[in-house]
Amino acid sequence: MRRRMACWFYEGMLLFGVVFVAGYLFGTLSQTKHALDNRHGLQAFLFLIFGIYFTWLWSKGQTLAMKTWHIRVVDAKGQPLTQARALWRYVLSWVWFLPPIVLAYPFKLPPAAVGLLILVWVFVWALSSRFQIRRQYWHDVWAGTQLVDVQKKP
Repeated sequence: MRRRMACWFYEGMLLFGVVFVAGYLFGTLSQTKHALDNRHGLQAFLFLIFGIYFTWLWSKGQTLAMKTWHIRVVDAKGQPLTQARALWRYVLSWVWFLPPIVLAYPFKLPPAAVGLLILVWVFVWALSSRFQIRRQYWHDVWAGTQLVDVQKKP
């Protein structure tokens, strides 16, 4: 689990570049003058860009972070993912973030509290993989996918 979480953290750092380019493109095309103007449009655009990014790379087997940490995503039979299955995995992977955000919304929590709530949820969600027989994350179980180690053995 340590390697998978390190890969997850590295993926987040790499996504800063994707967010920067996508945000610049969105701001330029929509002529957004202030960062908070049209933020829901930007969020929807980023959701779409992330979907394209992960669906395309997962259907190829690995993102750059996954290559670095020698992890590959395959279906339950060990075959490469179809684009449809990769898209389904992307949608289900939002379980990492959506529950605490949805829970925080009616209480109008400050951003720091929402961040802490997300951090606690991510920790609990990651630990919940320990209760799965093959120690896969639950969104992988639901999507019919699995993460496999592709390290070369000496």
